[in-house]
Amino acid sequence: MILPALLIAGFGLSTLYTFQGDNSFFTKQAVVLAIALLVCLFASIPDYRFMRTGHAVVWIYLSMCGLLALTFVLGYTALGAQMSFDLGAFSLQPVEFARIALILVLAKYFSMRHELIGAFRHIFISAVYLGVPFVLTLLQPDFGSAMILAAVWFGIVLVSGIRTRHIAFVGSLAVAGVTYLWLFKFADYQKERIYNFLDPLADIQGSGYNAYQATIAAGSGQMMGKGIGYGTQSKLNYLPEHQTDFIFASFAEEWGFVGSMVLFALFAWIITLLIRAARNAPTNFERIFVIGFAIYLVAQFTTHVGMNIGVLPITGLPLPFMSFGGSHLVSEFLALGMVIGMTKHQRRVVAVEQSEII
Repeated sequence: MILPALLIAGFGLSTLYTFQGDNSFFTKQAVVLAIALLVCLFASIPDYRFMRTGHAVVWIYLSMCGLLALTFVLGYTALGAQMSFDLGAFSLQPVEFARIALILVLAKYFSMRHELIGAFRHIFISAVYLGVPFVLTLLQPDFGSAMILAAVWFGIVLVSGIRTRHIAFVGSLAVAGVTYLWLFKFADYQKERIYNFLDPLADIQGSGYNAYQATIAAGSGQMMGKGIGYGTQSKLNYLPEHQTDFIFASFAEEWGFVGSMVLFALFAWIITLLIRAARNAPTNFERIFVIGFAIYLVAQFTTHVGMNIGVLPITGLPLPFMSFGGSHLVSEFLALGMVIGMTKHQRRVVAVEQSEII
C-alpha cells in the first residue's frame, strides 16, 4: 500500500518543482513527506485490537473535536476560513485528523451493534457523532471538508447495513440541510461557485476565473503533457492555488492524458488493496475502519478531480497524497500505517492459530 501512495506523492513533488524561480513548495513538501513516512512507520507498529474495547477511541474523537473548537480561538484565517493553527514553518489543520477520529468512532460503534444496525436509533446516534465535527467544520467555514465528513459517515452507514427506507429518509434530510445552508448560511462567494459551475463562462474574469483556468491547464496538456516543470498555467501563476486546490490541473498540464491515467491507476491500486484488506479483516472494527478510509480517499479524489475539470463546483479540497500541505499528507499516511498495522497483526494472529492447530 505504501508504494502507490509514494508514487502519487512523487507525482506531487514533480508538479511542485520548477526549473526557474522559487522551489519552496517543493522543499517543504519533501520534508513533510519524510515526516509522513515516519508517522506511517510508527503507526504500523501497534496492535490496534485494544481499540475494540475501552474508551481510547472516544478520547481520540473528543480530542479532535476539541481541536476543531479551539481553531475559533487560536486559529488563523486563510482564504476566508479560520481552520488552521500557525506552527511557524508549518500549519496544522485539525479537520484532517478529525476525519480519522470520525472513522474510528464509527467503526467501533457499528462493529459493536452490527446485528442491530436496522434500528434507526443507531443511525441517529452515529449522525450525532458526525454532527459535532461537521458543524464545527462548517462554521469555520470549510464547506468542502464538511461534505467529505458527511460522505464518510454516509458511506460507512451504507456498508454497515442501513435499510432502504432509512436511506430515503437520510437523503431527504440531506436535501433539506443543503437547502437551509443555501438560503441562510452560504456566503456570497460560495454561492458564486455554484453559479459558475452551472454557467462556467458567465464571469471568467471574476468569480469563475479559477475554474476556467483549471480547465485550460488540464486540457492544454493534451496527450503527453508539456513536461515536468514546464507547465505555463501553473508556473506563470495563471492558475491560482496550483500547488493545493488545483494540483491535478497543474499535473495534467505537465503529464498529459497518459500521466493522468497513470495517476488514476495508482489510486485504483490503493483502493483495491484497501478493499482486499477489509475483506480479510478479523473483525468488523478493522473492516469498517479500512472501508471508511477507502471511502474518504474516493470521495476526496473524485471531488478534487471533478472541480479541476469543471464537472463539480469548486470546494477547495486537496488531492490525497499529492497536494501541497502537511496536515492532510501526515493524516493520510497515518491512516495508511494504521491499516498496515491492523493487517500485520491479523496475519500474526492467524499464523499463531494455525501453528496451534498443527
